[in-house]
Amino acid sequence: MALGLAVLVCAAAVHPAQIGQPSLVSLSKVSRTHMSASSGIPLDADPCTLPGDPSLVLHTNVKLEDKAAFMSAASKAIEAALGKPESYIAVCVHDGTDLIWGGSDAPAAVGCLYSIGSIAQESNGAFMATLCGLLAKQGVPAERVYVNFFDVPRANVGWNGRTFAG
Repeated sequence: MALGLAVLVCAAAVHPAQIGQPSLVSLSKVSRTHMSASSGIPLDADPCTLPGDPSLVLHTNVKLEDKAAFMSAASKAIEAALGKPESYIAVCVHDGTDLIWGGSDAPAAVGCLYSIGSIAQESNGAFMATLCGLLAKQGVPAERVYVNFFDVPRANVGWNGRTFAG
C-alpha cells in the first residue's frame, strides 16, 4: 500500500523542465535523448529521482571510527529503503558534536531525512532499522536515535539554481 502511494505521489509531480511540455503519460514515449537545454535532464525524467533528493543530516556525539565508510553505508541504506538512485542522495554527518538526550551525554544521534516523495511508514522503518544497526556498531544504542522524516514539497527543494517546482 505504501509503495503504491509513493508511486502516485511521484507520478503526479512534474520537473521544472517539463512545465509547458506534454503530459507525463505522453512523456513516457519521449526518448531520453530529449533533454532540457538549461539542465541537461531528460524531459521525461521521474522528478522523484532527480539530484538533491533525498538528503540525510545526522548529528551524533560519538566520534565515528570510519566516517567515510559510515556515510557510504547510510547512503546505500537510503537508496535501499526509499528506492532512489544513490547518485542523487546527499548525506551529511556531524560526529563528535555536543548532544544531550534526556539530560545525559551518553552516546546518541538525531537526524532528519528529507525527500520529495517516498517518505512512508514502510520505507522509514526499513531505513531506521539499517541506520540503527550502523550506529550500534559505533556505540550508539537504537533507543537513543531519533530521525525525523520529511516529505518535502517540490517548491521547497532547491537544486541547480531553482526549485523543483520551477
